[in-house]
Amino acid sequence: MSTVTPPPLAQFVRVAETARASVSFLLDGVEVRALAGDTLLTAILTHQRHVRRSEFSTEPRAGFCLIGACQDCWVRSEDGTRLRACSTPLREGMRVLTRTDSDTESYGGDTQ
Repeated sequence: MSTVTPPPLAQFVRVAETARASVSFLLDGVEVRALAGDTLLTAILTHQRHVRRSEFSTEPRAGFCLIGACQDCWVRSEDGTRLRACSTPLREGMRVLTRTDSDTESYGGDTQ
């Protein structure tokens, strides 16, 4: 049985299916855990309030359609590859970036 406790600023709070195996991955350089079978979007939003900031207004974005059509959930892997978080399965050891080096250029994640 897995015990992945959400941080206080998480957008998603898991209320069911908590017995799946946990998977570790790096989120903006910090090792975190989610559950096997999660999409990247679910894994990220169980740790923070949004996945990126809009490139047009810097408003926080947390995914919209959840089926890969709206393009609202783009994040990057550590090597720079763009990933659609809502349709990308979480894998052990993934290295995911939701923001750039500068908080003023952030395209995801909470800066608090």
